[in-house]
Amino acid sequence: MPSMQKPTSIPRVTRETIVSRETDFICDAGTFRAGVEWQRATGADIQNGERCTVNDQQFVFYDNYWIRYYQPPAESLEAKKNLIESLTRRTFHHTEHGINTPGQHLNSARESYDRETDPRKKRVNAAMLAGALFNRATDIFRTIVDLAAKGVEVSSDNELMQECGQCFKEALELGKDVKHYSGQEGIDELWGEPFRAFSVPIETFYESRFIKIAQAMRNIDTIATHLKEVIAQLPTFTGAEDYIERFAVAAKYECETMRSDATNNFKVWPMFVSAGEELVEYTGHPYNDPAMPAWLHSTGLKLMFDCKSLIEWVARARVPMPASTVLFENSCTEFKQATQSIRRPQSQSM
Repeated sequence: MPSMQKPTSIPRVTRETIVSRETDFICDAGTFRAGVEWQRATGADIQNGERCTVNDQQFVFYDNYWIRYYQPPAESLEAKKNLIESLTRRTFHHTEHGINTPGQHLNSARESYDRETDPRKKRVNAAMLAGALFNRATDIFRTIVDLAAKGVEVSSDNELMQECGQCFKEALELGKDVKHYSGQEGIDELWGEPFRAFSVPIETFYESRFIKIAQAMRNIDTIATHLKEVIAQLPTFTGAEDYIERFAVAAKYECETMRSDATNNFKVWPMFVSAGEELVEYTGHPYNDPAMPAWLHSTGLKLMFDCKSLIEWVARARVPMPASTVLFENSCTEFKQATQSIRRPQSQSM
């Protein structure tokens, strides 16, 4: 349960190194701040949680990625309320439609869930119940903060605080039934964030977010790498690798940037959108390889569109999507096998 006591600080080592190279906002994987290059600037013994300064902005290191660092707000009920409200809105934004059930409809949502017997419908009812529980918990916590502002002290063992925690916990348990808006998979990492923000100090929550962003960045690189590997040697897709790479890099910038960061957001979002548009507008060079069937070339273009969609989902949710990534990898493997089975004249080579 949240406490108004000052949280124990997380041990950190801060490096005062100033990296002089201009590395930000360049859509080139070679200049993005993935591990190796920046380790040369800040030391090979870099550890998770360490920070450095680049162009007057701070970055924190987790799992081989430097991530833009945002200072957590001071611990308070008001700050925790603002964080929980923001996370709740974000959760509903990235999950399936129709489950943002108002908290006052909790009883009706529970009755409908209990009555439903059809498995598919019951899953949706479970998601709607989870939404109602999240909103009820947020409503209660908002009331607690309002009471505190009026001088009414609400302890962690108060009935309201206990009910708030129970609603968050039950919503988290039902989260396995909630899907990403793509419909491809659940997104438990995101669904659990409001409960975690309620349960731990804000600084601890921020640390967990940096870790998830690093995982999302790795997921983005994995998706892009799989597609580049299967199209790199195909003449009909000459130049496609550059478009994929630029979008993946832009997605990593988007993944780390807070909407409230006006300094960077107005650079990152246009870069992210325009790189995605360039990727899906790429049509390839179908006449470069007469042996490539038109249907197979179209399949490759669809893979590029699917790559753009999946990377965008990961970047905007800021959590990895492993199930969707496996599906995409399988599609890439099938495409590669199909291209390898093309019959070619003896004198023709890829």
